[in-house]
Parts: sequence; structure tokens; C-alpha cells
Amino acid sequence: MENVRRYRALASLCRQQAAYRPLQNWELLGQAEHFEHLAEVELKAHFDACNAQRDEDAIVAKAWETPAAA
Repeated sequence: MENVRRYRALASLCRQQAAYRPLQNWELLGQAEHFEHLAEVELKAHFDACNAQRDEDAIVAKAWETPAAA
């Protein structure tokens, strides 16, 4: 999650610089978009890992359940 904060901070800095550098604003806005994309990729990876762990924990818990009396 630390990488997400860094990427978003870099994107913000790029957008701020774009406001003050009109000749470079397209390049800076492109960099900001790139950093936002990296943040999204990082977030997806984090939540995919969390969901995989949760699913794995559910499988293990189910394996340890006692069978119901017939």
C-alpha cells in the first residue's frame, strides 16, 4: 500500500508542475496518468492477494469442519 501512496503523490506532483509549465504540460499530464495507472495495478494486486488468502483460509476452515450426524 505504500507504493500506492507514492504513485499517487508523484501523480499529484506531475499535475501541479503541469499547471506551472505550459510548454511541458502534456508530457507531465501523461506521466501523472502513468503513475495513476501504476497505483491502480498495485491496488489490484494487493486486493487480489487479500482475496486469495481469504479464499484459502475458507477452504482450510471447511476442511476442518466435523461432518454432520446422519
